[in-house]
Amino acid sequence: MALNPEEILEGLDAEQREAVTAIRGPVCVIAGAGTGKTRVITHRIAYAVASGVADPSKTLALTFTARAAGEMRARLRQLGVPNASARTFHSAALRQLMFFWPHSLGGQFPRLLTTKAPLLAASINATDTYLTQGAQTLRDISSEIEWAKSMEIAPHFYVEEATAASRMLMMPNGKSNKENLSEIAKVYEQYEATKKQERVIDFEDVLLLTVGMMEEDRAVRERVRDQYRYFTVDEYQDVSPLQQRLLNLWLGNREEICVVGDSAQTIYSFAGASSSFLLSFTKRFPQSKVVRLSRGYRSTPEIIRAANKVLRQASVQQDSGHHELVSMNESGEQFTLTPYSSTYEEARAVAERIDSLYNSDHNLEIAILARTNSQLDIFENELAKRGIPSQVKNSDRFFDRVDVRDAMKVVRQASVLPSDDWYRDLESVLTPFGKADYVQAFLTLARDLKANGTSTLRQFLRELEDRAEQNNPPTLPGIVLATLHAAKGLEWDHVFLVGINDGTLPLSTIRGAAEVEEERRLFYVGLTRAKKQVHLSHVGTPSPFLAAI
Repeated sequence: MALNPEEILEGLDAEQREAVTAIRGPVCVIAGAGTGKTRVITHRIAYAVASGVADPSKTLALTFTARAAGEMRARLRQLGVPNASARTFHSAALRQLMFFWPHSLGGQFPRLLTTKAPLLAASINATDTYLTQGAQTLRDISSEIEWAKSMEIAPHFYVEEATAASRMLMMPNGKSNKENLSEIAKVYEQYEATKKQERVIDFEDVLLLTVGMMEEDRAVRERVRDQYRYFTVDEYQDVSPLQQRLLNLWLGNREEICVVGDSAQTIYSFAGASSSFLLSFTKRFPQSKVVRLSRGYRSTPEIIRAANKVLRQASVQQDSGHHELVSMNESGEQFTLTPYSSTYEEARAVAERIDSLYNSDHNLEIAILARTNSQLDIFENELAKRGIPSQVKNSDRFFDRVDVRDAMKVVRQASVLPSDDWYRDLESVLTPFGKADYVQAFLTLARDLKANGTSTLRQFLRELEDRAEQNNPPTLPGIVLATLHAAKGLEWDHVFLVGINDGTLPLSTIRGAAEVEEERRLFYVGLTRAKKQVHLSHVGTPSPFLAAI
């Protein structure tokens, strides 16, 4: 049931209310970590719909992860706006590309690659190169190709542009950086040729092809612009030049756009993201309204003070008008900072501390965050020794698991039956699956949805199917282990930031002031993931970033 405008505004603070009621674009919202960004985005859309300004079916909210898009859709449904679209850039572009492909481009839609690795390995084989097919090398090449395509750089311009952008590749082959860039250019060119030969496309192609289709086909351009008239862009500091070009095509010469971001959380420059679009928004739209959210509702004052001190070392305030956060929560524990003589000692002590926390309260949300994936293995092993459940946050597709598909099939069969208590029925049909992590994740999600108004098993199934389509899995039980990049947008009660060493954060391969500042922002993001307490640790020489706190 749709809410009236005044109901939508209930519970918002003055800054949030100002943003939510600014329903005619252009609008720029500078939203600090934990200031209620998603709440503002969804309430603003709902308020615009309830006020008659926006048609929900012509509304598109864009973000960068399937999880964030799924959360937006769930909140919009709770606000009585179930038919507003919330998608990632790639998801929105893919739907349009598939729909218009027969009319605009003709023929059968090509196969979409979910990983570049096999085709990159084949391209290396077909190329006269010294590059190997090792997992790390394939990841490095993949990252470079993704950066190049996001920046709209063709293979024959790659070396020149990568050199100008100071792209540094520290491959264990004894070759110079320029030599490695030249070899990657060869593989990049072969990779593009192989894709064309095998009639497959990657995720960057989805954006490139959608841009090309809209630029060249006026009929497609007009139909898309008629379909979507009211835009919101989340995490706007992370858009790439290619994504901005597509956004410009979607928007046309209209101004019904609200962008939400925080340049203090720009941590994907290496992948082509640029906060310049956020910082120059008011130049492009001189009449835009700017709202700043600085009241932090996630973290304690102790955590916020530490995070603010880290940012004071940087130049971000002068660049963006970023305001320091003010915690709206009660005081809590001070952060801890512990030096260790070895990584093993650090992992053992962290696991022991988590064991104590976890045994005192199994409902505590706890994460171990590190700069790189390779740092996490020893912590996962130490948790396993103590029988503490954990999950490594990675790109594995949860809904592709056979056991998950079997469980969903059972839920689908049960959803057609009459029920007096759908949650009890769900528990019953999932009982044969035991205490598997995915069952616990389903039940936790179901409890949350029931508390927020979901009234039938069919509605719960619809949420699962929506998440499966978007690859947005429910939260699995246990301690989360993740890189600082993967932790963006998430939060936990206790956060253990481990390996905060000189040479690790910032990485020893980092060159130049801009890259150091990005590493500092990464540390800031890690700190602001915590709600109750941050536990910092390092081995050997501490990170220079720790000096601020």
